[in-house]
Amino acid sequence: MFVACSTQCFARLPLENALRVISELGFSKVDVAIHEHGSHLKPSEVCRDIPLALQRIRVGPSLSPAAFDLEFDAPTREDLHAQLRGVCRLARAAAVSVLTISAASNRTSFDAEIARLRQLVRLVEGEGLVLTVATRIGTFTELPARAVELCQRVPGLGLTLDPSHFVNGPHQGAPFDEVFPYVRHVHLRDTGRAAGKFQVRVGQGEIEYGRIIAQLERHRYDRLLTVAIHDVADAPYAMEAEVRKLKYLLESLV
Repeated sequence: MFVACSTQCFARLPLENALRVISELGFSKVDVAIHEHGSHLKPSEVCRDIPLALQRIRVGPSLSPAAFDLEFDAPTREDLHAQLRGVCRLARAAAVSVLTISAASNRTSFDAEIARLRQLVRLVEGEGLVLTVATRIGTFTELPARAVELCQRVPGLGLTLDPSHFVNGPHQGAPFDEVFPYVRHVHLRDTGRAAGKFQVRVGQGEIEYGRIIAQLERHRYDRLLTVAIHDVADAPYAMEAEVRKLKYLLESLV
């Protein structure tokens, strides 16, 4: 397993500055957030100029892109597919193999979401890549059983395990061992169960990093553990210090 850093840890910095800080913190791999309403790279920008996007996410030999976290805002299905193809081409050029998206809201049709994800998986697999959905509050993956059902009904779909959503959401920290066979990527921060405790200082929450890594090893997971602390304006701590602390903790466990 390898420890990576999400560019979302430094979302308030320009992308180039965020990548420089991540490199200075000693990371060799970065999980690049490509969000249409984010402050860094956008899917629509990728589509317009893939070589420029590739240039922007390459900062030198010491830090390489290893995963993409995607959020789209495409007006039509055709536009979504075109943007996803563009991101896939960027991923292939950057030697990135795993793409993460959100599942649909759990208030929508489950069958419609199955059909949507089957189309997206076919598109991504056709480019030789892996598509995952993040375990996330408010979507069809907020409960482990539903996340597993989604993967079972969409062959080739994987999960990006973000255990914070199982701790702070309606699952409230109950076991989630059934998801591990489907995990293809991991996002980590510390989290408590109470309202307002989705993100807390490393060591003050309930994320069992050692147990998660042990379960991943049991299922022969050999991919990334991404530090994914959200860069929020009112955080009561220095972001670089928290990112460094979680990096060292994870590296001590793998």
